[in-house]
Amino acid sequence: MSDTLETTPYEGKATDAEHSAHEPAGHHGYIGDKQRYLNRLKRIEGQARGIRSMVEDEKYCIDILTQISATTAALESVALGLLEDHLRHCVVDAARQGDEQAEAKIREASAAIARFVR
Repeated sequence: MSDTLETTPYEGKATDAEHSAHEPAGHHGYIGDKQRYLNRLKRIEGQARGIRSMVEDEKYCIDILTQISATTAALESVALGLLEDHLRHCVVDAARQGDEQAEAKIREASAAIARFVR
């Protein structure tokens, strides 16, 4: 699927040069891939509704768990893509500016990574 983030968070992503050429200053790093993220999140919403329906319909536990695992993996893929975008855009921009802003962005990114890997 060309518009998903399922395979890797890096595949089909805009390069830094493409981001800087197409983004107004002050935008978040994911803005170049915003529609892809939105499309993927809509599919994840559908997966979550499907899981709810499976429980309502009293489907087999393992089948429900399999769908939960797939939904979790899809969310993790989106999160990894957003994290990469944040590092490539927001953290790199802050590092170029230096000073306290760079340190703050690095601490913020480190905290986000720590939350993600728990």
